[in-house]
Amino acid sequence: MNLRFHVVIPARLASTRLPGKALLPIAGKPMVIRVAEQASKSGAQQIWIATDHASIMTAAQEYGYQACMTDPNHISGTDRIAEVATQLKWPDDTIVVNVQGDEPLIQPALIRAVAQHLHDHPDCAISTACHPIYDDVAINDPNVVKVVLDKQYNALYFSRSAIPFARDAKTATYSVLRHIGIYAYRTSFLRNFCQLPPAAIEQTEMLEQLRALWHGYKIGVTITDDAPPSGVDTEQDLQIARERFKKI
Repeated sequence: MNLRFHVVIPARLASTRLPGKALLPIAGKPMVIRVAEQASKSGAQQIWIATDHASIMTAAQEYGYQACMTDPNHISGTDRIAEVATQLKWPDDTIVVNVQGDEPLIQPALIRAVAQHLHDHPDCAISTACHPIYDDVAINDPNVVKVVLDKQYNALYFSRSAIPFARDAKTATYSVLRHIGIYAYRTSFLRNFCQLPPAAIEQTEMLEQLRALWHGYKIGVTITDDAPPSGVDTEQDLQIARERFKKI
């Protein structure tokens, strides 16, 4: 069976650290358009930009991308994507990949791999990705989310702490895995997830995916050896992205 999936890119205009970043130019085009261009190389059947602001809607249409206006009061990108699926009346088995609107260098192959993992594992409600890290600074950085997997590559837990903790570093054999913030869902799960009450562990770690684990859903994880380029959260990140696009 051929892989079929859609990509939705949630893009808000407001941003605390980098105001209006979705529309900031990178090599002559708004950042959210650069994200959509990467997504278009993944083999997705449809690409939608989900926004809460008319200026982003206009930019999407100017560059030939489909956009959907969504409720500005959504707490998360997941809620915004669920609204898109409802507005467009996608069937329950539709696979939807959430690609963040501040990832202009996201790898198309990674987008497809996450969709493929969910397609190949019907027992999973979500699929996501990770890569090994070996730098002690990153391992202990609370802004770097880590994940521990079971033998079937399903997530056991996500944390901002160093997991697993190496009690004896000399005999440690498990690589620390950094979570990559890309997700694939089926539309049926999206609708259910947004109705679930938040979990205490989710609120403690401030990690939305822990809600799914707490409620008993499986999250399948693809491991990639290559660390994806960083997203754009700061002015420095923006300048790095602009420099990289000069080399493309």
